[in-house]
Amino acid sequence: MNKKTTDRIVRLSILNILFIILCFITLIPIIYAFLLSISSGSSAFGSGFLFPENPTLKNYKAILVEEPFLIWFKNSVVLSLGTMILAMSTSVTASYAFSRFRFRGRNGMLKLLLLLNAFPQILSMFAIFRLFKNMNLLNNYIGLILIYAGSMCIFSIWNMKGYFDTIPIEIEESARIDGAGSGQIIWRIILPLARPAIIVTAVMVLIFVWNEYLFATTFLMNEENYNLAGGLYQLQANDYSRNWSLFSAAAILVSVPILILFFSIQKYMVSGLVTGGVKG
Repeated sequence: MNKKTTDRIVRLSILNILFIILCFITLIPIIYAFLLSISSGSSAFGSGFLFPENPTLKNYKAILVEEPFLIWFKNSVVLSLGTMILAMSTSVTASYAFSRFRFRGRNGMLKLLLLLNAFPQILSMFAIFRLFKNMNLLNNYIGLILIYAGSMCIFSIWNMKGYFDTIPIEIEESARIDGAGSGQIIWRIILPLARPAIIVTAVMVLIFVWNEYLFATTFLMNEENYNLAGGLYQLQANDYSRNWSLFSAAAILVSVPILILFFSIQKYMVSGLVTGGVKG
């Protein structure tokens, strides 16, 4: 083995070791939360919380049985799926139109969408609250879904437009020569080819809604309407505010569905996000 090959192996080994150390560092908060969730104490800094002497699942049982966790879970599912369906049904068609058609004001509209996305959402919260109060949309899933869908449409349009740009237009032209109509081209050719971007974008929308806290706690005021983020806030704000083991158990349960979903679409992540971002 020559010196060049040896140096390459050494560099790759050092790089891999650094990556392993970095991954371990990022896992420390998750490991800490899990160990805290199975401890019998309630303090975040009590003795034995790093390696519990008597591990127990009572905190998980308390969350599922004594607290309305399943109701919060159902509310989050409704909000996430509703937002994903509404946002994707509008952004897929809009991103395809921005990618394929050249019309007056196209570039200006894209820049305007990007500019709107640069402003913090909290700036519009008071105006939306007054509007929804007059429209009786407070404590209503429809109002929150409209907010979420409007917020995520901009990201969805830009990400999927970049992916549509990578699909050669010659494919559509060949299909038209063979007699395919516009609807057949979109449903049978374009959407299957854009599946990675559509799946990844839809999951990103779902994750955003699943973890969103500010608007959820502002526009959903009743405990039975809380999503998981609002439920976690409620756990921390009421009698359990000092029971960090119970809070950690709830946080772990909230994260599990997202982890399962993320790993199930992991093969689409690179092509769906990188291609859309680079070509956007």
